[in-house]
Amino acid sequence: MSLSQTVTFASLGIDRRSINGNLSGARNSTMLSLIGSPRGTYDDDCRWPNNQAILSQVVSEDVGPFQVSGLKPAVETLRSILADIRAQEREVYDALGHMGMLCCRYVRDSRSAISNHSWGTAIDLTLEGRLDRRGDGRTQKGLLKIYKVFNDHGFFWGAAFPIEDSMHFEASEQLIRKWADEGKLTKGSSSFDNGLTDFGDRGQIVEDLQKALNLLLGLDMDVDGIFGPATRAAVMEFQRVNGLTVDGIVGPKTKAALKL
Repeated sequence: MSLSQTVTFASLGIDRRSINGNLSGARNSTMLSLIGSPRGTYDDDCRWPNNQAILSQVVSEDVGPFQVSGLKPAVETLRSILADIRAQEREVYDALGHMGMLCCRYVRDSRSAISNHSWGTAIDLTLEGRLDRRGDGRTQKGLLKIYKVFNDHGFFWGAAFPIEDSMHFEASEQLIRKWADEGKLTKGSSSFDNGLTDFGDRGQIVEDLQKALNLLLGLDMDVDGIFGPATRAAVMEFQRVNGLTVDGIVGPKTKAALKL
């Protein structure tokens, strides 16, 4: 069996959107508040961080089957993950490669969400030298054999993103906050959680917001799980017609009005 051969989640009866259990992808607001912004500007190209405070936490180390550059606690956790994969799924371990970990850029097809690669807390894996295709609802068979190991260590599998991205694994929201609690991050405090949904955020919470806005305002906005310009404009319109502060940020009063 080729480990890089792909199969659809539907054919396996798997709900990919819930495959990570209670783990969620780390939000931009969490990353920016607890770690800081890696760069002053972002675009589609991979760039190196120019925030010296973040660069001081970046390491380039061997993690088993390959070497990576990333945020120190992420690299350390990845090494433990790969050690477990080596013990449990040696065939997959031997076939693993990667397409990068630290890469400051926007999420693909977005001009608002910063990719978690920008902090060096995410990695794109290859199997037998092949990269899983993004957004086709399929996954390489070898990835199915190891995603639970990533989950066990607090990493979120990108198969659950609104646009399926099975090659992608990243430190979850929960793991980032755990690192902050343990003093492994040098900026901010893990107590930060303003309860806001804001520009640049992504994931299920944004999908639910977009669905509510479409329903209540009669819009046909794409439900892509990315809080970009269109979503912010819709939030501001909802706030305007409901007599709320028009700031484009979903706080407690706006959430209550949306019944989220």
